[in-house]
Amino acid sequence: MVRRVVGQRGGRPVQSDSIGVLTGVTETHLTVRTADGEIDIALAAVTAAKRIPDRRARSATERLELVAAAGWPPVEQGRLGDWLLRASGGWTGRGNSALAVGDPGRPVAEAVDAVIDWYGERGQRPMIAVPLPLGRRVQPELDRRGWDTITPTLVQTAMLSDLPASADPSVVLMREPTEEWFAGVGGRKGGLPPAARAILTGVPSARFAAGYSPDGALVATARGTVVDGWLGITVVGVEPDQRRRGWARRLTLALADWAAGAGAERAYLQVEEANTAARRLYEGLGFGTAHMYVVRLP
Repeated sequence: MVRRVVGQRGGRPVQSDSIGVLTGVTETHLTVRTADGEIDIALAAVTAAKRIPDRRARSATERLELVAAAGWPPVEQGRLGDWLLRASGGWTGRGNSALAVGDPGRPVAEAVDAVIDWYGERGQRPMIAVPLPLGRRVQPELDRRGWDTITPTLVQTAMLSDLPASADPSVVLMREPTEEWFAGVGGRKGGLPPAARAILTGVPSARFAAGYSPDGALVATARGTVVDGWLGITVVGVEPDQRRRGWARRLTLALADWAAGAGAERAYLQVEEANTAARRLYEGLGFGTAHMYVVRLP
């Protein structure tokens, strides 16, 4: 961090701070690479300078986003500084978007260009998942480029100890998904390509929940993963003729019981902001919104 005099106001000096990486020093100037590019600062204008530790502590939102990313592992992953680059053949936005968490290690405009190149090399449309309000640096750049905003999604959390206990014999938890379970999920998602199976089975600590009607038909599915003490609840789905019968609640609570026994303390799930029915369900169980994210694409 460099503090320097940038002008005068009312006969008094006006100072400004520049934060970045020191890339050059001469007898008269410093060169600092900031998020907006390199700037030259006259030594005569510098009033203070200090070294900032290389890595600050991550915020709660950043930590949760990284846990959620680990719970939905892509087929291929790269890095752009701290940002995660994820590709999975186009199956789901989470598996095929750059996660803009942390410092990309270069000015934002260059980082977006690098994202475009990375996805272009794979024949995919570039997408960037932007947690809010963390996206205050990248959002203006994407706005400038005219990128669209899709699927505003709420990340909701709860303490497992606050959820009701469950002992429902109609819900079975499996260590490995069966072909029937895959077919149930795929039937509601337009089929499951190989990438989908890789994502769904890519976390070692996982359970696959199946809900059965009295006649033995599979009518509801869900997936739970435990990463760093968090239960992640995903792909909750119920057959259309079985909805509004409490299946999503039963699956969620069964996974919560398992996760608590596996050492988890908290749970998260992701629900689209427009899905009011699901929001009411999870809020009724005790989940509250921790933050939101959006997906941006050209």
